[in-house]
Amino acid sequence: MFCSGCGRSLAQGQVVCPQCKRPIAPQVPPVPGFEFLLASYAGKIRVLGILWLVYAGISLVAGFAGLAFAHAFLSHGFGPWINGHSPQTWFFPALLRFAWIFLVGRALLSAIAGWGLLERTQWGRIVAIVAAILNLFHFFPFGLAMGIATLVILIGTRNWMLYEEL
Repeated sequence: MFCSGCGRSLAQGQVVCPQCKRPIAPQVPPVPGFEFLLASYAGKIRVLGILWLVYAGISLVAGFAGLAFAHAFLSHGFGPWINGHSPQTWFFPALLRFAWIFLVGRALLSAIAGWGLLERTQWGRIVAIVAAILNLFHFFPFGLAMGIATLVILIGTRNWMLYEEL
């Protein structure tokens, strides 16, 4: 402990500096349980980051399977246009390319959010909030659950301050 006026080293329990006679401000005791609260929040952030990485992998695998089925369904004469009354030949390949780009982009955003949360970066928190909002309506029960859990854990003044402390 040091004097705030002259910088002299002080012994524990002194109330006045022996050199400059300035009163010593008492030390503020730490908030009880803050370390426990911070450790608990760090565990939630770690689990949330892992869940975002798992969600990215599951959505990528399920999306690839769905798009492979859609490609087979649309390109081999299945469906309502089996008798030769098919829509324009450019429409389905363009639609599938858009779906591939959307699928990879959503999975990449989820993976970046998970990695950013595991690294506890400020941009990771922002990317996770954006990914949560965008994924609220994808993979209905799972995307909705991930979105709500992420928003509850990351948004709010208390949670913002805890994340800053990490």
